[in-house]
Amino acid sequence: MTTHRTGEPVEPDTHNPRMHIIETYFECCGFDHTFLQGGTSVYLWNLSRAFAARGHRVSIVTPAHGRLDDLRSRYDVEDLPYEDTYTLPLVLDPQVWRGFPAETAIELRTTAHRIRLDGVDLYFLSNDYLDRLPVTFYPPYSAKGRDLVFFKPLVFQVDSVRFLRGWFGEERAVVHAHEPYYHYLLPAALRDDPTKMVVSTVQSNMPIAKKVYGPKVRRLLELLDAKVELPDTEARQSGPGPAEAVVQYQQLTHLHYTYPPGHVALYELTAEHADLIDFLSPGQLDFYASFRDTPFAELFERLPMAEVVRRNAHKMFVGGCAISDEWLAMDPADVDRADVLGGLGLDPALPTFFHNARYAVHHKGQVELVRAVDRVLGEGLDANFVVRCIAGEGIDDPYFHEVARRHAGRLHLEWERVDERRVFAYAASSDFCLFPSKFEMDTFLIAQGEAMACGAVPIATAQEGMAHFRHAEGPATGTGFAVNRSFAEDDELLTQALADRIREAAALWSDDPDRYRELSARASAVARGFTWEHCADLHLAAFGRLWRGEPDDPPTQLALRHGWFDRTREARAAEVKDAAVAHGAVDVYERHAPVDADAARRLFDAAWRRADFAACERVLGRAPSGAVDRVDVDRLRGRRTVTADGRVGYRLPHAERVELVIPSDPDGQGRALPRVQLLERTAPGEFTGPAPGRPGARLLLTLSSGCVTWDEVRDD
Repeated sequence: MTTHRTGEPVEPDTHNPRMHIIETYFECCGFDHTFLQGGTSVYLWNLSRAFAARGHRVSIVTPAHGRLDDLRSRYDVEDLPYEDTYTLPLVLDPQVWRGFPAETAIELRTTAHRIRLDGVDLYFLSNDYLDRLPVTFYPPYSAKGRDLVFFKPLVFQVDSVRFLRGWFGEERAVVHAHEPYYHYLLPAALRDDPTKMVVSTVQSNMPIAKKVYGPKVRRLLELLDAKVELPDTEARQSGPGPAEAVVQYQQLTHLHYTYPPGHVALYELTAEHADLIDFLSPGQLDFYASFRDTPFAELFERLPMAEVVRRNAHKMFVGGCAISDEWLAMDPADVDRADVLGGLGLDPALPTFFHNARYAVHHKGQVELVRAVDRVLGEGLDANFVVRCIAGEGIDDPYFHEVARRHAGRLHLEWERVDERRVFAYAASSDFCLFPSKFEMDTFLIAQGEAMACGAVPIATAQEGMAHFRHAEGPATGTGFAVNRSFAEDDELLTQALADRIREAAALWSDDPDRYRELSARASAVARGFTWEHCADLHLAAFGRLWRGEPDDPPTQLALRHGWFDRTREARAAEVKDAAVAHGAVDVYERHAPVDADAARRLFDAAWRRADFAACERVLGRAPSGAVDRVDVDRLRGRRTVTADGRVGYRLPHAERVELVIPSDPDGQGRALPRVQLLERTAPGEFTGPAPGRPGARLLLTLSSGCVTWDEVRDD
């Protein structure tokens, strides 16, 4: 039996054979805080140590980032007998790299160096490109089209493949690569190597259809001797294209961008050629499967990527994420609340709300958060707020500082990086934590889990990538309070919902302390279940099946949840019928049972709740006469009007916001952003506004459930 770094004994992994697991990522420096750049590095180091503690051989492959001398001053660095001299060909997109040659050659000499630490072998690759940017590691986006250092991550992709082949040779191993943007060449390059099984982890919700320049990819795969035919995405487009308003609007959602011809979707490269696809939470996997109930869902279904996801769904699994052992080992009871809050100029006797995230106003919903805090404090709510928006250069929005000055003694705002124990003290001194993240960019959200582990009751967005924290569940199992998801950059609905939940939470703290303590204990228990040992269990179960050559289970439940009815052959008829009702899929229901009046009513109601009006009409076309009330039919067909004086009217009882999205003409560089016009809410579920004035406009609906969907603009 081995001993874990916390001193607790760890049982060896008796369910799986001893495997060689090779972790590879552009930044794997979580073992040393002076090298730390992002959360993925911490994730990798903790997971690697957990694998090693179970008796598996673990290697990490990463760039040296020009920091070998630093490493030598603190660790025993072994210079390995590895030298790889080669020419890297870079084919450049002429629309981006103006003034550069069509192809440039980079001469490289790569060496390898090893540190052995906590049972893990860390391999650092070094060459002229990998040693650049020793402070930030990552090239700035501003380098694109200007400085070839932009391709440093791509150089590492090529070097990592060559190192895996040259150093490990024919050794059998699971290669665990992270974030498709940083390894999209690797699964294709190793596809035909029977000794290397590739697992691709989706660390962040980058746009699933993000693309890279095809000729560049093709040339590098040729260099790596990978016999892979790149997909011709343009040739696969068929049928009428999506409405231009829908396409243009995606730029405002951060979910999708359009690319010119000749580009290749990097997620497709990884999904098609990896052996498994790993996600950090069940909700993240679900979100990436169909983007349901988002402004992107309609467009996604028309993209070739939707079929790529379905075709490779059997590879998808949840490896999970965790809260650090060091955090969980600290005891909130050891924190002096009066000292911590008093030291910030706050009143320890008041309910206290805590937010802790990097400064990312759209991703983290921080503008709406600060507006909600300003609103409730301006109304006279007696509460404290500790708001951390971490930014090395400080917070550049003057409104944040204005609100902090206006509510001095109730709001503490800070942006500096501080010692983890200080952050722990803030969390342990707080009663609630605020995480109004937007655009489904979070895939686990460790900071929320950390605060909950200290007993802070969450007030957070009901994002799928955060659902594992259970704040959006009902009273029997829920841990806190939820607000609807947001896909708008400036979202008054989110601001108002946050203010409402803050008032509700403060009242609960004051008026029902027993219920508050129940929620606090449940929040802590849920968060403390996310350990690296549990995360290792999930990964090793999937890796073990892959290592033993066991077939993947068909993704039946995933298919039922997302309405992929051509992939539900393994499901029971009752399951398919239930899923058909949930999706308003009357044609699928008919294959298993007659559409009687009761079935028609349930199918219609489900489609109506989701504002899937086309499905509603299909149900009416097959329903027995009178099965759906005349009132509901009239509501369906009379929801839109265009008056003689040129005004649009819209009526839908469960709509919270209706916007008119009007496409625009491209500018001189081919870019086009739509005009978004908010319809005036004249009564609950009733909206009006000027007609669009040009063809091609669409209505964007935000429902009371948080679902966002599209409707046509026309007079029925």
